[in-house]
Amino acid sequence: MTRKSFVIDTNVLLHDPAALTSFGDNDVVIPLAGLEELASMKRYRDEMAKNAREVLRYFDSLKDLGKGDLHQGVELASGGRIRIQLDVKNSSSPKFSLPLNSNPYRILMAALTLFESGERVVFVSKDLAMRVKAEALGLEAEDYENLKFSYDALYRGYRKLELPKHEIDLFFKDGKISVPAPEEPFLPNEYCLMSSLEHSSAIGKYDSKSQQISSLIQIPPSIWGIAPLNFEQKCALDLLLRDDVKLVTLIGPAGTGKTLLALAAGLRKVFDEGVYSRILVSRPIVPLGRDIGYLPGIKEEKLIHWMQPIYDNLEFLCQSSGGESSEALRWVTDSSKLEMEAVTYIRGRSLPKIFMIIDEAQNLTPHEVKTIISRAGKNTKVVLTGDPTQIDNPYLDKNSNGLTYTVGRFKEQKLFGHVFMDKTERSELAALAAEVM
Repeated sequence: MTRKSFVIDTNVLLHDPAALTSFGDNDVVIPLAGLEELASMKRYRDEMAKNAREVLRYFDSLKDLGKGDLHQGVELASGGRIRIQLDVKNSSSPKFSLPLNSNPYRILMAALTLFESGERVVFVSKDLAMRVKAEALGLEAEDYENLKFSYDALYRGYRKLELPKHEIDLFFKDGKISVPAPEEPFLPNEYCLMSSLEHSSAIGKYDSKSQQISSLIQIPPSIWGIAPLNFEQKCALDLLLRDDVKLVTLIGPAGTGKTLLALAAGLRKVFDEGVYSRILVSRPIVPLGRDIGYLPGIKEEKLIHWMQPIYDNLEFLCQSSGGESSEALRWVTDSSKLEMEAVTYIRGRSLPKIFMIIDEAQNLTPHEVKTIISRAGKNTKVVLTGDPTQIDNPYLDKNSNGLTYTVGRFKEQKLFGHVFMDKTERSELAALAAEVM
């Protein structure tokens, strides 16, 4: 098999700093322009800057291997080599009509130079436009496939079973039932909608310890004025109220109740039951559409604009719970038990006994989600909500975002639960928009 030279775009390294060791026994080539991009980002304090510093430290550690140099190539344990490609051309190839005054095009030019010298080049980038340009130049181009799970084949968190009516009656009587082992084994905390030909039905959750389908926990008639409206919401609320399930993911289109249910469960667990000391709500700072620029004020004043959807849900819950909504809202916000924080500022914190909600998590990379989950201290619950079909991050898609990746990696863990929510309950118009647009 012909040895390949994988030319790695900078956005791949910022997405996954371990990408350099993911190409087997082939050559991994980093153009010098890519190193310049990494160096320009290392001074910042966000997750991408952290990844840039990690990659640069890795390059520095390669000299200790004693198996070559970065110009000719350093031999790796996998049998591959890693090297830095110097930009030796000051003028572009006749095939290359793009200006060389920007690092992305210099990286592309470096890949074309290697291709014209006879190497089998594969250009790897998270940027769709750059991959299209590479293919237009005659290069083979690929997305970075690590840290991905197929959204279309994603675990949904529940399944449907058809059972005889007497078995469903027995389930209602005993609160649990054993079912024949299915071809695809149940996963921990997977839900089951059981139905019979006589139109009786029941909802249960798989208990991996007893290996039976057991009843949902007793859900109050309403939680801060709301109640589950469908099968999916019942399953989601059951997960949110279970203290033994420490990580919950809720995926679905707008209006399915993901954030509202998470916030209602958090209010109950913090204000009514005292299981957690406070609620921490965060969301990535990624604008929808054209940005309006810098916002004035201190951090808390800036966050008000980004967190407005959370305040809208909170106001709705306070209004639904009865009484004067403005007074209830003021009581919640003044209690010091509700904290709004930008995802950027969560890294480095230790968060014990917190009900943590990360909204719009589809705009986070797998490494960013890992950073957030690893902040969870003792007795903390983490809830990730979002819709992987609505991504504003230019380097993520429905398969590579942190939310989809989390479901794929955690689905077999006993501390994890997930529900894929399809049915929109926000309004008749919202449901129609989700269906036809």
